[in-house]
Amino acid sequence: MIELIRAHHLNIMLMLCGACGILILLVLITRSVSKRRKHDLLLMEVMSFLLLWFDRLAYIYAGDPSSKAYYMVRISNFLVFFLTSGSVFGFNRYLSGILTEEGKIDALPKRLKTVGVMTVCGMILAVISAFTGLYYFFDENNLYHRGKGFLIAYIIPVLAPALLYTVIVRYKNLFSRRMYITLTLYLFVPVLCGILQIFTYGISIVNMSMVAVSVSLYISTYIDMTYMVEHAHRTEIQYFRNIQTRMQRLFAQTADAFVSAVERRDEHLKGSAARTAEFAKKIAALSGKNNDDCEKVYYAALLHDVGMIAIPDDMINDADSDGEIARQKTVIGGEILSGIAEYPYLAQAAYYCRENYDGTGFPEGLKGSNIPEIARIVAVADAYVDMTTDKRSHDAAPGIIARESIIKGSGERFDPAFAELMLRIIDEDIKEELDGETTLPESSLSCGEYRESVSAGIQVESKVKHISFECFPDESGDKFSAPAIILFDSFDKRIHRDEKTIKKYNYFEYGEIWFDKHMISTGVRKAEVTEISKNEDNGNSTRYEITAAKFEDHLRLVMSGPELTKEIVIALPDSTRSVYIGLTGEHCRLTDIKAEQTEETVSEGDIPRVAKPISYIDHMESDIKNVQIDRTRSASTEGIEIDRRFSLVFHTMSLPGANLIWHCPYVVLFSSDDGLVGGANYREYALIKLNGENEEVNSSALNRFTVNRRADFPGWEVWQEKNRSGMECEVSFERKGSRIIVGTENLGIEIECVTTVEPSDRVYAALTGDQVALTDIRLLYNVT
Repeated sequence: MIELIRAHHLNIMLMLCGACGILILLVLITRSVSKRRKHDLLLMEVMSFLLLWFDRLAYIYAGDPSSKAYYMVRISNFLVFFLTSGSVFGFNRYLSGILTEEGKIDALPKRLKTVGVMTVCGMILAVISAFTGLYYFFDENNLYHRGKGFLIAYIIPVLAPALLYTVIVRYKNLFSRRMYITLTLYLFVPVLCGILQIFTYGISIVNMSMVAVSVSLYISTYIDMTYMVEHAHRTEIQYFRNIQTRMQRLFAQTADAFVSAVERRDEHLKGSAARTAEFAKKIAALSGKNNDDCEKVYYAALLHDVGMIAIPDDMINDADSDGEIARQKTVIGGEILSGIAEYPYLAQAAYYCRENYDGTGFPEGLKGSNIPEIARIVAVADAYVDMTTDKRSHDAAPGIIARESIIKGSGERFDPAFAELMLRIIDEDIKEELDGETTLPESSLSCGEYRESVSAGIQVESKVKHISFECFPDESGDKFSAPAIILFDSFDKRIHRDEKTIKKYNYFEYGEIWFDKHMISTGVRKAEVTEISKNEDNGNSTRYEITAAKFEDHLRLVMSGPELTKEIVIALPDSTRSVYIGLTGEHCRLTDIKAEQTEETVSEGDIPRVAKPISYIDHMESDIKNVQIDRTRSASTEGIEIDRRFSLVFHTMSLPGANLIWHCPYVVLFSSDDGLVGGANYREYALIKLNGENEEVNSSALNRFTVNRRADFPGWEVWQEKNRSGMECEVSFERKGSRIIVGTENLGIEIECVTTVEPSDRVYAALTGDQVALTDIRLLYNVT
């Protein structure tokens, strides 16, 4: 290794000089270090460069008898010994700078001052040696030889680093691990090489090592400073984020204060602003907006009613003033929030949220995309919350009715894109409510007069449900006391008595049944007691039990009380309605109420029929069998492969229980091994409702859905009436490569759905729907 270095040490020295020169330029242009540290680094790198450069020249001119060589050899060797101490001096300054600037040390250790004196002495000795030959001398051939005091030259380069190292160890906590190692190497690598140099003549190992460690010192310093800059940058960013967070918190608290002030004006507004803001934020998120934009939408919706602050009390308390309040509060709210110049979207939402998409709104009658987007989002969220909240002018509507209103208002009152997203949110909320719904809200019930108290409805489905409770007479004395059940259907799963709420919640009552032989059937086709037996308790027990299950239009109840057990089979009006059981009684207390759904499922034949099935499809059949869909997608036609252009023409009629605009025909695009909906390896691509509603399906296909209500659209009431009385529909299908194009027009509603699938997929179309009868279904090919 030594011989290899000896053979190439001039080239190695030149390379290290070049590296040192580059570092000098880098130090000059760097801005990431302090002025003091920059000067110290520059001094060290310049000394290292000159040290190695003149050492190389000393080797080049050694033995050269020329006059130039005579001076170059002497000057070069003098500077080598002089700069050796000078390099230690420079390092001493560098270390002192770190301790004073970064360590904030006022009084530097005396060891540093001692090293400073030692290095100055070393430089003076180098000058003396140049004239006395203490360290070296030259013969008549201009060759360098070690002098008698040569070893003295190594005293300071060895002792000084030792003292400096003690300082580094003392203040180790001020340095990064990387810098600590680099400083240690800077001190001791040249010392070790110096010891080696004593026994190795003719190679400048010490000087080369000093340059090498100088390079490493710069690199470590640069990395450390870069880290410090990044740390400072992160600290600064965190500082501004903290400020931003505090400002946002302040803004949120201010907004909440505004909302609180508004809600104090009208108790019916309590919680409405927060609900509107949450729905608006969800709409924004579903539309693809980022978090910042979603927050903007949230606060714009939260403050959109701030104009209520200036509405007179007599107007707020007048249920007939809603229209005028809406007009005034938009203008007032816009004026109030326009003062927040940093957030102009707040004023936009408050001022324009009552604009209608078709241009019939106020205050300016803007239309379509001319209405600010944030106002269009707030409008649909606000409308849903308003409909589902108790107000002076109206009671809260069921979610399903509000959902229908959103569909009806799509394209007229609301932006269709945001109305569609609102429907998805409503559907998800309804699904979560059903999935997380407890089987029974009440665990006990106190009943005075009959039907004075009725539990929330317990839904009866195809899975057998078991209900049980204890019943005790109240303290009314010798008055008649007994429990009973009410069978009913309602949007809100509650009993209703007045005509207004009966209509509002689509309430329908099937009958009342007691645990004895008494029964009143008011809304069923037939109720038949199929089995009755006396119990052995002879009326001493307080335990009552009900087992219930439903299949299509038949319901089976097994009711057991202290005296008898009876089984009742009930034929419902049709298969479209739901059935709920409400627990009630007369002068009694029901306790320990439990409702559990078992895993037992009833199917066809498990409940004996007491009435014939009701069919609305006993009509002529054409190419495809007629189909009656009693509940959402409970049945469908066979699939028709879309491999050419064709149309399905059919007659549709809503069933008698249909009362919502999505009770109409649907078209489903799918693939399966047998061409049937729900068949093996079933995949669904699109679901198209003929009311123009685009329902999101979990599909790998890409759907582009467009709907247009033409000028001849007669309105939803007429549309529903036409569906109830029956009408002809036509749906066209065409495949172009990987695109499936479905189109239809009925009573002014134009729909086109372009579904992109894999070219190899076999895609089928089938008709289905909700509470609708489809008859006379014709398949027409080559339609132009």
